[in-house]
Amino acid sequence: MADPNASFRHFSNAELADALGSARRRTLDLFACFQAVEMDDPAQVPPLATVNPPLWELGHLAWFAEWYLLRDATTSAPDSARRGSLLTMGDDWFDSNTVPHRTRWNLGLPGAGALKMWCHEVLDRCLDKLSRTENSDAALYPFRLVLAHEDMHGEALLITLQTLGVPLSPAIALPAIPNWAEGEIRLPGGSWQMGSASNGGFTFDNERLAHQVALPSFRIDSTLVSHTQFREFIDDGGYQDPRYWTDGGRAWLMQQNRSAPRHWSRDERGWLCSRFGTLTMLPPHQPVRHVSLYEAQAYCSWAGRRLPTEAEWEYAAGSGHPAFRWGDLWEWTCSPFMPYPGFEADGYREYSAPWFDTHQVLRGASFATPARLRSVKFRNFYAPQRDDMFVGFRTCAL
Repeated sequence: MADPNASFRHFSNAELADALGSARRRTLDLFACFQAVEMDDPAQVPPLATVNPPLWELGHLAWFAEWYLLRDATTSAPDSARRGSLLTMGDDWFDSNTVPHRTRWNLGLPGAGALKMWCHEVLDRCLDKLSRTENSDAALYPFRLVLAHEDMHGEALLITLQTLGVPLSPAIALPAIPNWAEGEIRLPGGSWQMGSASNGGFTFDNERLAHQVALPSFRIDSTLVSHTQFREFIDDGGYQDPRYWTDGGRAWLMQQNRSAPRHWSRDERGWLCSRFGTLTMLPPHQPVRHVSLYEAQAYCSWAGRRLPTEAEWEYAAGSGHPAFRWGDLWEWTCSPFMPYPGFEADGYREYSAPWFDTHQVLRGASFATPARLRSVKFRNFYAPQRDDMFVGFRTCAL
């Protein structure tokens, strides 16, 4: 059995087989939550820009695994696959590079039962091929890629459940977020290697090439900004004061008509939040979540602080400082998503390159991220207006 806390980047054949099976079981457990409220039917799913129909997601995961593992595609280009799909219309339905997002609700997809059978067949064939694959980084790269892809889409399915207010089934166990003690730490700075070395294990293309950066000393929060801290910003009129907002933030605020983070509400009892369709009192010492980059920037401006750069975040997380806590929520940084020096796109060309310059770097992980995916080197990235993810932030001294 694979160690549940080990990194998938160095998984052997046996560990990959175990992890691919567990990832698929989790996918099906998450899909069952949608089935329980009849959202396995795309017609019952709101056509939001930030979600996919769960039925399409299920098919896409099988298609991706089939594309890279059974069809021996070396890139994401349509003519890269050396053989056809087991599903006659597989490419027409589930290739995210050629099927526009807005059309995924009206594709006439097979029913859930048929797609589940396809998922099982693809996984069985992938595991059979894995059992006959050389135990080397080069040979196992596509298997590790497929595992990471399914793990990331698993978190996306959880985000969709939260966005649509769908309850979780008892099969979905999520870790609790501890109430960490707030504080600030000073780090001395120095030389730090950004990115992942490519001389062993799996690396994402946007983590290469590894390179040295020089960092001056800085002070950074040891934990994420809490609900209590963020409420002080709200109570002080932070959402109404344009001084704290960037130009982009003011435009977003006007469009959203927002006076508190997503999923917050208030009644005679005080502030409440919605968690997977259940309304609860806002836990004061939990980190604030579901905030856009603009909200994080406005809070920092109000507090006389700033967001960390991704280099500062990685240095702090990799420093081993016992007070630095990460992994409860993804964290906004002040760094735009840009290629590292010497960047070259991998075969999955749409993973990073299309999003440079327009997206912002998030670091860390969330409670919904599988432990095997967590790494201080992992670069997540989203558009600045997104607030549906499990995302928070911490601040640095100016």
